[in-house]
Amino acid sequence: MADSNRRSPRPEAEADGIIEGRNAVIEALRTGASIDKIYLLKGETGADLGHIASTARAKGIVVVDADRRKLDRMSVTHAHQGVIAVAAVREYASVDDILAAARDKGEPPLIVVCDELSDPHNLGAVIRTACCAGAHGVIIPKRRSAGLTAVVAKTSAGAVSHIPVARVPNITALLEELKRSGIWVFGAAPRGDTSLYQADLKGPAAIVIGSEGSGMSRLVAQACDFTVRITMKSELDSLNASAAAAVLLYEAVRQRLN
Repeated sequence: MADSNRRSPRPEAEADGIIEGRNAVIEALRTGASIDKIYLLKGETGADLGHIASTARAKGIVVVDADRRKLDRMSVTHAHQGVIAVAAVREYASVDDILAAARDKGEPPLIVVCDELSDPHNLGAVIRTACCAGAHGVIIPKRRSAGLTAVVAKTSAGAVSHIPVARVPNITALLEELKRSGIWVFGAAPRGDTSLYQADLKGPAAIVIGSEGSGMSRLVAQACDFTVRITMKSELDSLNASAAAAVLLYEAVRQRLN
């Protein structure tokens, strides 16, 4: 007979890298642990939680209000005290680190920019493909995105240790910065104005991959130099985000070999 008191398993995306409880999170912040995100119980106003929130924000860590049900699902100890931190598996790089990696190799930059890619399995797959294709780095937003959690690291098959991943507050502003640096920005879109096989990816290039559901946001799409479509031979009009990234990246690889 099944154990009626057994809790249902937590979602895989939250299964590792969990720091929970007020003292544990405060200590992690004090010692400078690499924290990806902190979830705080919505409506709770205790001094400890206020201290955690202010300290985290001062360090640039994303703080998210969460209801008790979400915290209970994430909890390992089932004694989270209204706060759970998700640790990053490695330090984030900077955009300058990524550009320096291209310069050090004497290659035109090839960068993947993920616009609100929230599924950690998709992000891990994109990072793995970017690494295999020789991209110089991956850039993600601080909010509304998966981070460098244990699940992302596992899905990437270890690629997170071999390619820099940077996090920025605003993807649109980032794209404008890249363009000022001489990098052309290509956004993947089902109805893009340029066929992938007409796009020139041999020079400095940033490839933008949108979210799983709605693709690139309007402002991000407007910031692209080109929106690029992948030829589809069926009634479906788009690929999975990580698959689209692979198609674009390996077209860039093919062009750069010639």
